[in-house]
Amino acid sequence: MNESSRTYDLVLFGATGFVGVLTAEYLAANAPQGLRWAIAGRDTTKLERLRERLTEINPECAVLPVVRVDIAERSSLRELAVNTRVVATTVGPYLEYGEGLVAACAGAGTDYVDLTGEPEFVDLMYVRHDARARDTGARLVHACGFDSIPHDLGAYYTVKQLPEGVPLRVDGFVRSNATFSGGTFNSALNQFARARQMLAAQQERRRNEPRPIDRTAYAPTGTPRFAKEVGAWALPLPTIDPQIVQRSARALERYGPDFRYRHYAAVKTLPFAVGGVLGMGTLFAASQVPPVRRWLGGRLKPGEGPDEARRAKSWFSVRFVGEGGGRRVYTEVSGGDPGYAETAKMLAESAMCLVRDELPETAGQVTTAEAMGDALIERLTKAGITFRVAAER
Repeated sequence: MNESSRTYDLVLFGATGFVGVLTAEYLAANAPQGLRWAIAGRDTTKLERLRERLTEINPECAVLPVVRVDIAERSSLRELAVNTRVVATTVGPYLEYGEGLVAACAGAGTDYVDLTGEPEFVDLMYVRHDARARDTGARLVHACGFDSIPHDLGAYYTVKQLPEGVPLRVDGFVRSNATFSGGTFNSALNQFARARQMLAAQQERRRNEPRPIDRTAYAPTGTPRFAKEVGAWALPLPTIDPQIVQRSARALERYGPDFRYRHYAAVKTLPFAVGGVLGMGTLFAASQVPPVRRWLGGRLKPGEGPDEARRAKSWFSVRFVGEGGGRRVYTEVSGGDPGYAETAKMLAESAMCLVRDELPETAGQVTTAEAMGDALIERLTKAGITFRVAAER
């Protein structure tokens, strides 16, 4: 990528949405001197109002560029990609709104980061745009928020504490007290309703994606159990996170010749565990009935989310238990409000990492561990997210 030919280092697309505003505020407070960044979206009036808000955080934002981009106008997406080194987008659901920007970035050799947790979208983007991105040198990095950075980089961090060249086993256990947004809730409903399409996209990816011939990496769905290693009931989490971890393990030899990852929610009491299983089953069943799905989606609309006071009380912790070569290690990734404040931080730091840091040579659809690894862990640690070894044997 010819850096000097691009107008912007970083553009935040969807800047006036709920998480977009938080990301813009984080950039206003933390972007390094000289970073050429801009905010983008469809409504320039809203963007200008946001710029006024950002100027209160950082007076230099008074001249922050505002870029009008409409997802329905392919020409504006292409212009954005051609003029930018890294595009960060919060515009979802990505399955509905995201492909045009991915295609534009892949074609222009522009690095791309998003917040998707939609497996079908990620698989389809691999099938349709990975090859083109490899040709142009674009790095397409999905899931750069709570889905899936703490899990992907947490597993990577855990692996680095274990011996090299041996089979490794890692389990991740997620705990949080946070609430979720209307966008997240509606995205989950849509994914449950598209189980067949998700499976078809997954199978198409498998037919097209090469795998390492001398190593194995897999992420089986675990079974509900009491996990003595963390003192909690462990419920398998049907999220994109284990798939992302598996892809990092297939891409990086450091995960060893035979790697397995399992992903759980950690629940302290049996009644909560049973309630969680029943609640998930009920939500899945309800999502199969279109009128019920629409009614549920209307209870919490996209763009809505918890207020600042609620976010300030929220936290997350992902504990990992890793084993291999006769050694066991306990690690933890933890931070504040996962769905908003920390997700905005993760997205912004991922984009700035691609712009500023010395990174491995990668291209195409890549994970955060594969593309940014240690550099992003260092950034997030400085930004207040904890990566630590809790115990080892």
